[in-house]
Amino acid sequence: MSDKFIIICLIGGIALLLVSVFYQQLLFKNSLQAKLREISEKLAEILERDSDEKVMVFTDDAALQDLIGQINRMLLDRQKVKVDYRKQELSSKKMLANISHDIKTPLTVILGYLEIMRIGREDDESLQKVEEKAKQVLELINAFFTLAKLEAGDMRMERTKINLSELCRETVLGFYELLLQKEFTVDISIPEENLFVWGDRESIDRILTNLLSNAIRYGSDGKYIGIALRSEGRFVHMDVADKGKGIEKAFAASVFERLYTMEDSRNRQIQGNGLGLTIAKNLAQQMGGDVLLESEPHVRTVFTVKLEAVL
Repeated sequence: MSDKFIIICLIGGIALLLVSVFYQQLLFKNSLQAKLREISEKLAEILERDSDEKVMVFTDDAALQDLIGQINRMLLDRQKVKVDYRKQELSSKKMLANISHDIKTPLTVILGYLEIMRIGREDDESLQKVEEKAKQVLELINAFFTLAKLEAGDMRMERTKINLSELCRETVLGFYELLLQKEFTVDISIPEENLFVWGDRESIDRILTNLLSNAIRYGSDGKYIGIALRSEGRFVHMDVADKGKGIEKAFAASVFERLYTMEDSRNRQIQGNGLGLTIAKNLAQQMGGDVLLESEPHVRTVFTVKLEAVL
């Protein structure tokens, strides 16, 4: 056998060995990338769903096993933080509810004494102002108390079949004199056929009353209020509209936040009462619905209440 043939065989063997090594490295790289991609997708799914799952990817690679172990350790720590936060949040909400109740009791007594003191002194402006301020504080405390109970899950609601058409008419009628005094144009669009929803009557009345009061207070520039009911699929929509100064798009998502207020730099007027809309949205959501907002300043501002229809 010639030396040339031997050299050719050796070169061929080395080439095959190199190709084999390269192929093995390519397979390993592709397998590693596939496992990393699987880990990444599973982690993204857990974070997106905010679930308490762990990353379960089976591999023989020790480094990947260690990586998965560290990721699951972080997820476990995250889960513990979430549980502790929820406990503290629930405790804070219950404490706020208790404090609101404790403040409300003596304030009610103070109002009682103020009413007695005003007997025969109806023209006393000082007493009248004190009584008005005390009533405002009581109203705010009641709002805090309601919101705290809602957020703590202590608000009991009895969901029954409600004639929303009838409830709307009754509530608007309660505002009739005030709207007449303020010279508002009232546009009511309620179908002749009654629309029924599942919900708590007192809560729905509170939502509608709040939205009407809000429209009268902050939409007074437009001298217009519109009430409309319509059925869309599984929900009945109740619109409360006004043509006042409205709310800019940049602030629209914030008006439902607790204690949110928006100040107009030109006239320095407060645009929100801080709790009413938050309570309205919470009440609607606990009945399986929602409160939405669309506003074009000085053209039309619409708060829409979605409630589950009785089909």
